[in-house]
Amino acid sequence: MKPAGRKLKTRTLWLLAALGLVVFIVIQLLPTNDSELLQMEQSKEIISKQQAKEQAANFVQSVLQLDLSEQSKDKALVTYESRSDLLGYLTKSELLSTYLKSYEQQFPYDVFRVLFKQPDDLLNALTVDVHMNSGQVVAFEEIMSANNTNKQTMLDLGTETTETMLSWEGDLTLAEKEEMAQPYLDAFGFANADLTLASGEGDVGLLYDLNGYTVGDSHAQIQIHYEYGFVSSLESYFVAPADHLNYVKQQTTLATWLTFAGYAFLSFVLGVLAIVYSALTRRHTSFKRGIFLTSLYFVLSMVGTFNMLPIFEKESTEPFMLIFLLVFQSVSTLFMSIAIYFSLVGGNGLWRQQGINPWPRAREAGYGRHVLTSMTDGYAWALILLGVQSIIFLVLEQSIGTWSTSDSTQSPYNMVYPLLFPLLAWVAGIGEEAVYRLFGIPMLKKMFRSTFVACLLSTLIWALGHTLYPIYPIYSRPIELTIIGLLFSFVFLRYGFAAAVFSHVIFDSILMALSLMFMGGALNIAAGVFYIALPAIVAYVIYVFNPPGRERKEPPAQQKEEPFFTTPPVAPRPEGHL
Repeated sequence: MKPAGRKLKTRTLWLLAALGLVVFIVIQLLPTNDSELLQMEQSKEIISKQQAKEQAANFVQSVLQLDLSEQSKDKALVTYESRSDLLGYLTKSELLSTYLKSYEQQFPYDVFRVLFKQPDDLLNALTVDVHMNSGQVVAFEEIMSANNTNKQTMLDLGTETTETMLSWEGDLTLAEKEEMAQPYLDAFGFANADLTLASGEGDVGLLYDLNGYTVGDSHAQIQIHYEYGFVSSLESYFVAPADHLNYVKQQTTLATWLTFAGYAFLSFVLGVLAIVYSALTRRHTSFKRGIFLTSLYFVLSMVGTFNMLPIFEKESTEPFMLIFLLVFQSVSTLFMSIAIYFSLVGGNGLWRQQGINPWPRAREAGYGRHVLTSMTDGYAWALILLGVQSIIFLVLEQSIGTWSTSDSTQSPYNMVYPLLFPLLAWVAGIGEEAVYRLFGIPMLKKMFRSTFVACLLSTLIWALGHTLYPIYPIYSRPIELTIIGLLFSFVFLRYGFAAAVFSHVIFDSILMALSLMFMGGALNIAAGVFYIALPAIVAYVIYVFNPPGRERKEPPAQQKEEPFFTTPPVAPRPEGHL
């Protein structure tokens, strides 16, 4: 039993793979303009998190004149923060090169944020923002025990919160605020001649505009806050224009609806149907199938969750909140694992019910060789897909003006061990190919009687799960991933489940390994190379333990042809169809 359909000739496949690799390198890796070249040069000079801690501690003691305990210094949390709105505006407006040359050193959009926890009668914690290249301190915020909340976030909430913050300030006049702010403005190198006061009497804090500091419709500001009669924070930054911020907000709202109503809900329905079809096809499948892959998925997902601990710590103002977030994420991962397990069982049953076997068992004739061949095909298709993705991005940029920005929550800089980041490629490859290809295609084909429609619908559900990525317009990624997903479907139908998983894992591993390698350092580069080679190592180990001659022989079953882009004649619905 084999997956049906004609494969590409090996020579043709690898010629396309070589072409895909060249296209990927030329379009996505080589810098094509000044901004990409400048960003690449900056990435080579990033300081370590330990250096960021030391610079922040020196600033606290020398400028803020606060004493930090050794415990606070040692346990300081360093996270990567990014002003994605500003970066997005500069990228969209093609102003990034100008900004990098003129203002980035003083007003970086990417920083290391150092959090010192210093619980006492008044001060609860302190954050210091450090430039990722120069190590220069560019902002600070004292988080008081009475509020324990980011001030700018509170200010954005409305009138009631504004009144609360005014009460925290104390009875300070505008003149008193300006006088108290002066030493900090001097410490950060801002000349009075460059400042225009934008605040009035009775406003929260102080807001200054910096004269002449503009890029497009973006301009520089200095925001200062006060608590209990003292300066509690200073932040200088370029603010993106209001129309850009409103656009991003509207796009994010739409992306959230598409993610939850399109992806999450329909994936939940697929999960329920997977349980149903696991029962209906139990004569053709085994509930032992998928246990190893599901366990691997769960373990690697949990490793990824705990690797993102800095993000959870940053968002948790109290210890119980951190525990809640970790428990919630763990429970969500468990439910996802259950859905994947039944997708593996039910998908296997649906295909074998038709006399097609895209996922052979270990010990079946030729299993070891099948895995080894699937791996080599997977590398070829991964390179083809990278080339196709590069062309899609280029076409979308030129046609609908697609642009992207940063997402600090997905950055390796915010991981406990960045070296573990590429392991998530296996989570995506196993889970998504199980749900949307192995199970989704045959189940939807039962409903719509068309292989192509089944592939398209399962791919659309999968694509909608990527709309919250910071790529705009938000329909850019669904367009890209619909094409990529149909190619994954083609690989699955023509080469089998193992080849689809390998191609997906290798595709993601290359992209994630490159992110790791771009962080610099011999260890990161070596780890990146290892992760790109890991699928080959895994396949070879499986082959060694399943060499030809050790398989359990099974009588060949009659194989049906399974055309990809054609609609088969309408046939009576099989027994048990929902």
